[in-house]
Amino acid sequence: MKTVLHISDPHFGTERTPVVQALERLAHAHKPGLLILSGDITQRARAVEFKAARAFVERLAIPSRLVIAGNHDIPLFDVWARIFHPYSRYCRSFGTELEPVHDDPELLVIAVRTTRRYRHIEGEVSDEQIERVAERLQHGDDRRLRIVVTHQPVFVTHAVDQEHLLRGHQWAINRWADAGADLVLGGHIHRPFTCALHEQFTNLSRRVWAVQAGTAVSTRIRHDSNNSVNFIRYGFQDAPLRCTVERWDYSDAADDFLLIDSVEIERSMTGKTL
Repeated sequence: MKTVLHISDPHFGTERTPVVQALERLAHAHKPGLLILSGDITQRARAVEFKAARAFVERLAIPSRLVIAGNHDIPLFDVWARIFHPYSRYCRSFGTELEPVHDDPELLVIAVRTTRRYRHIEGEVSDEQIERVAERLQHGDDRRLRIVVTHQPVFVTHAVDQEHLLRGHQWAINRWADAGADLVLGGHIHRPFTCALHEQFTNLSRRVWAVQAGTAVSTRIRHDSNNSVNFIRYGFQDAPLRCTVERWDYSDAADDFLLIDSVEIERSMTGKTL
């Protein structure tokens, strides 16, 4: 089985040092092949925060990474930078590609830039982005796990989070399901969960799962979970895709991340969901 570490919303500038260290130990112990960081890397998009975040990512020592910006990664109080160079500090630390793709024989991960300089909190996905992602998904096949990554969520489980739903999410879910997506990863709301979207939207053409990560290392803990990250484990040995999403929460008492939940993903190969 291969392993992906999915983290979100570390909000460097508000990080908890013991949690940062525990997460580094966790990554070293499990040795994932890919890191997915789904936005809100920093608290206020300051250069020193990006520098700390980049150093943290380097210390994880994960061979490949896919990182996207969240709404907190665009300057808020530096109006000039927000209008004319919203992603310049992000790019200096994590590269100029705002919608990176990871593509290998068993895994396709497609990132979507859902932040906008004219939106402080909410995110959106355009029709053009939805179609671009769908076209790339269609080049995949059933021998690959296919993942889309956004910052704002495409689904929420609590009414209080409804205002944070990604604008355009309804069409995106339908179109990406048709194109072959298995998982849609996100963050933003600091509420970790894994949810079968095909049980919430009965018109979907195949099984698709929403996977949300909590805040990885920040003091900005919300709701009923502590700091939280996900491991996605997958493989194709002698059978169709096997995939498990594990939620790991930080325990203050243990000073360590502990396994909280594990969800087996039953993916559709072709055709309608059963």
